[in-house]
Amino acid sequence: MTLLSIRSIRFPFLLPSLFAVLALAGCGHTRNKEMQGDPEVLYQKGAKALSDNDFGGAIKIYEALDSRYPFSDAARQGRLDLMYAYYKDHQAESAIDAADQFIRENPAHPRCDYANYIKGLVYFERTPNFLERWLRVDLSERPPSDARKSFAAFQTVVTSYPQSEYAGDAHERLLYLRNRLADYEVHVADYYMRRGAYLAAIARAKYTVENYDGAPAVKSALEIMTDGYRKLGMDDLAEQSASVYRENFPETAQRVDKKKKWWAVW
Repeated sequence: MTLLSIRSIRFPFLLPSLFAVLALAGCGHTRNKEMQGDPEVLYQKGAKALSDNDFGGAIKIYEALDSRYPFSDAARQGRLDLMYAYYKDHQAESAIDAADQFIRENPAHPRCDYANYIKGLVYFERTPNFLERWLRVDLSERPPSDARKSFAAFQTVVTSYPQSEYAGDAHERLLYLRNRLADYEVHVADYYMRRGAYLAAIARAKYTVENYDGAPAVKSALEIMTDGYRKLGMDDLAEQSASVYRENFPETAQRVDKKKKWWAVW
């Protein structure tokens, strides 16, 4: 085939491909332009994307900021915004990792309250999920590993940063989690009682009383402690548990005052 004949051949499929390549190049140029600038300029671009709910775009900008200017004040603030962007973008593990890294690298930073709060939120929203709430699943029977982690994070906010703007909301969520965790401990304690594992039942009930004070399940925990000690013949400890019960729940004190032996019917 001569050179002339080759030039005379048309390649109609090349034109759309050329446009696609040019479009991709243009997009890449736009993205590169977004990533340009000093730390403050990049931070402002990330903040703008975040305020526009463009969480994916904000994540890319904040990650670029942290990569290029890791020791700048803008990058430090960007890390806080980044963990929030991960959280809103449903990247739970990335949000937790970012929060943990910030706390580890800046243990005395005043915004560690926020990092712990984000951790608490991420774990909180894992338990229970929408389907479980809709189906009214009995959560007292579910091992609450995420609830414990959420409880620990919110507790850090409340106890270590009581003046934090997030302390109020963290406290409200703590109350819910406290009740959730106490319910589970009592469920396990009751399981052990029904199988005659009294020491194990007492241990779980005692843990509930000592760690989740104020939870409605504490009432049942004291009943289990009292009954468990009696079944083990540890009457002094049973009476101590019953005394605590009577002091806190006088309206139903008869539940723990059933001391008569089976033959003492009078």
